[in-house]
Amino acid sequence: MYSWKSTPLTRRSAGLALSALLFAGCASNPNRVTDPRDPLEPFNRAVFRFNTDFDNAFMRPLAKGYQAVTPEPVDRGITNFFSNIDDFTSFVNNILQFKMSRAGSDLGRIFMNSTVGLLGFFDVATNAGLPSYKEDFGQTLGYWGIPPGAYFMLPIFGPSNLRDNVGFAGDIVTDPFFSIETGKIYWGFATLRVVDFRADRLTAGEILTDAALDPYIFLRDAYLQRRQNLVYDGNPPESEDQADIWADIDFKDGDGSAPLVKPAPTRTRTETFAQ
Repeated sequence: MYSWKSTPLTRRSAGLALSALLFAGCASNPNRVTDPRDPLEPFNRAVFRFNTDFDNAFMRPLAKGYQAVTPEPVDRGITNFFSNIDDFTSFVNNILQFKMSRAGSDLGRIFMNSTVGLLGFFDVATNAGLPSYKEDFGQTLGYWGIPPGAYFMLPIFGPSNLRDNVGFAGDIVTDPFFSIETGKIYWGFATLRVVDFRADRLTAGEILTDAALDPYIFLRDAYLQRRQNLVYDGNPPESEDQADIWADIDFKDGDGSAPLVKPAPTRTRTETFAQ
């Protein structure tokens, strides 16, 4: 799914050698602590490698070709078209979560973009002040208290968790294209959606590979944090084992001086090791 940018051969070789050493070091450390959210890490890493190879061999070249031959306005219109379809799934899930104002916004977006926006090719609803929420069944299950379960890497589809796997089935059922009885038409739209989705994220994949020492961990943590934020509408509860780095800073001094940092409370040796 990810590839190195075009760089001089010496820099690329050095980068690959450094990455190999880092990964070898991680693999050779039997005492490495496993993330409790990812008890299936060996399996997930194997699927991640398969997905990466599959993407490099098929999806990425296909997406680059699609991007090369598709004019930018057409590409944006196709993305808007499928986004309009997703608003219907969002509408259903906002109803299930009793978020009626958001459901009304989704319904207004569908009506406006499907008519004035020519079946969604033009996103006129956003310009009219109707925000896009994009709720899904995984978020609905989380809203009603169902825990995410173990992190799970799906073949081809990528990162997920046990709760979102169940939600994914609900998203398929509420997809308007699912009701199309002609298989060729359905799979034609499905293929176009996947290729368009991948083409819109070509740059993000390259940045991930260049920035992350371990792309698997980076992708996993980013996915889990994003899903947590989506379930709680951007206001997730503070983790008990993650301290607030701003808690000791006093922002209320109004004399123009620098903020005052409160000294940390003194702890005994017993309290320190108890943590």
